[in-house]
Amino acid sequence: MTWTSIIAIYLLFWVMTAFAILPIGVRTHDELGLPKVPGQADSAPGNFQPRIIILRTTLLSAALFALYYANYVYGWVDRHSFDWLINRPA
Repeated sequence: MTWTSIIAIYLLFWVMTAFAILPIGVRTHDELGLPKVPGQADSAPGNFQPRIIILRTTLLSAALFALYYANYVYGWVDRHSFDWLINRPA
């Protein structure tokens, strides 16, 4: 695997993980008891912390990519692992 492929696949893991991490621990202004700005959406976060989200996303995506890369190197799960889907009796 080339280094450009490693970077591209890691970035894909990072973006997918970011969308999974974003809603964790976020509370609205109503839940926190904070005043709202006029015109603000009711679902707007009141405690958005981008540094924490970036840190959590980076750690989780690194762990997931490490599993992916280990599977790539050692071949734990390959395309032959799913042959049972094709060769099912009718």
